[in-house]
Amino acid sequence: MKIKEDKGITGKFLSDILHKKGLISEKDVDRIMKVQKDIGKDLQNIIIELDILKKDEMMIALADEIGVKYVNLDDTDIDPVIVVLIPEDMARRHQLIVIDKDEDKLTIAMANPLDVFAYDEIKIRLGYNIEAVLSYGEDINKALDEVFGVTDEWDQVIDKIENMPVTVLKEEEREADISGVTAGEEAPVVALVNLIILRAVKEKASDIHIETISDETLKVRYRIDGILHDVMSLPRQLHLAVISRVKIMSDLDIAERRLPQDGRIQVNVSGRKINIRVSVLPTVNGEGVVLRILDPVSILLELNSLGFSKDILPKFESLIKKSNGIILVTGPTGSGKSTTLYTTLNILNSTEKKIMTIEDPVEYKLKGINQVQAKPKIGLTFAAGLRSFLRQDPDIMLVGEIRDKETAEVAVQAALTGHLVLSTLHTNDAPSSVIRLIDMGVEPFLISSSVIGVLAQRLVRKICPKCKKETASTPDTTKILEEYEINVSKITLYKGKGCSHCKDTGYKGRIAIFELMIITDNIRDLITRNVTTGKLREAAIKEGMCLLKEDGLKKVHEGITTIDEILRVAST
Repeated sequence: MKIKEDKGITGKFLSDILHKKGLISEKDVDRIMKVQKDIGKDLQNIIIELDILKKDEMMIALADEIGVKYVNLDDTDIDPVIVVLIPEDMARRHQLIVIDKDEDKLTIAMANPLDVFAYDEIKIRLGYNIEAVLSYGEDINKALDEVFGVTDEWDQVIDKIENMPVTVLKEEEREADISGVTAGEEAPVVALVNLIILRAVKEKASDIHIETISDETLKVRYRIDGILHDVMSLPRQLHLAVISRVKIMSDLDIAERRLPQDGRIQVNVSGRKINIRVSVLPTVNGEGVVLRILDPVSILLELNSLGFSKDILPKFESLIKKSNGIILVTGPTGSGKSTTLYTTLNILNSTEKKIMTIEDPVEYKLKGINQVQAKPKIGLTFAAGLRSFLRQDPDIMLVGEIRDKETAEVAVQAALTGHLVLSTLHTNDAPSSVIRLIDMGVEPFLISSSVIGVLAQRLVRKICPKCKKETASTPDTTKILEEYEINVSKITLYKGKGCSHCKDTGYKGRIAIFELMIITDNIRDLITRNVTTGKLREAAIKEGMCLLKEDGLKKVHEGITTIDEILRVAST
């Protein structure tokens, strides 16, 4: 059984309303309908995640069209006592929540106030009259989770499984439908693993860690916004059953417990397919599993949604429109390089261009693009793949990472023969990338004649909008801001105090900060002369390069993040 899609007012009805009111263009309509067709996600979610409209703008327009009031649940105090007047199963089935009660009348926030079946069921079963208001479906789901929680569902599954003898599950299809299960609908181990994955997807986790920390417990953690959070501790005896279930889903050898294994799972959530990369590693406490969630919606953004400032965005857009040259994206693991590159490929993708990639692994499958999985064991390395690409008449090539001299030299050859090449490096900033290529053995004159730009990036957490509040500047903060000519007296600083929405961290979601070095004639000359990183950096700053820290402080100025976050990821 598939998870049911949100029942909000979506599809052509919604896009027609927004277009009629002048809030979105024909181009926007085509884009969001294409994304919905590709990944099957609810249209309201797509519009918000692609940053086409703000949530309130979209919902106010929709409420006005259907003649009801819009209520933002983020700004509403919800009383659990009245929420439970409507049973949880009914509330979730119709995607609604009680927000007020006056004698026999309930004010109900609904994702779809046109749902006449909901009115009839509440009136017949419960006897209440209804005043309906419109609210965003995801906000309703979160509010229901906060009131009803998921603890009971976890507990029901665990109670069923913890005293059972461990049995090996039969092989099932690799493409699994993650069910909106209740504890009794499926085999307990299946239900438990499905719940773990489903909750991770809903909470926008990037990774799930399932590992035995001690002899007593099996711990489950989610990485959300770059930080690991404890989710639950399971009885140790569930270890083999849970790991075996994950192995079956990812088509791995359930009998092999001595060697690391890698696999993939494809699950179906709300009608959209999500790929999960699986890594199993034997440890002294037993096998541990990490599941990397690859949600395709994350690569269907516009560049400005990633965090590009108005100063950097036009420069980067100009770079990617060039017909030849190497563009490098650099940063540590987990800094968002893949998202930037996939988003760039989506923008460049058209019937007039042939785009080819060689990756290890292929994280997302892109329509209209020829993607190749590198297989070094049989000789299909990044360098070998690029050489083959040159005989395939491509316009644009992406190589997952430049790791060695051979790959770098083939990338240079491709750029010099009229191709646009995109790739990544692991360096701390943009100027260091040039020195890294020289250290690999690439001649400086080849670098200067082929590389056209380097983009360094990091991900910083955004302040939680639900608990965001003003905060005073400390002496250290003032000193840092003044170093970059930001007048503290003329800006308002913010921080999140912590709430249930952000798991008491004060942060919700992430955004990138960037440092873009354009290879100008002056910098090209310096590269040829093999100058130091420091000299390159000084020249790039004079040419207009904004440092990572500087771009981050602009986002502090705009109230998006905090100085603590900038210092955490870009201290230099």
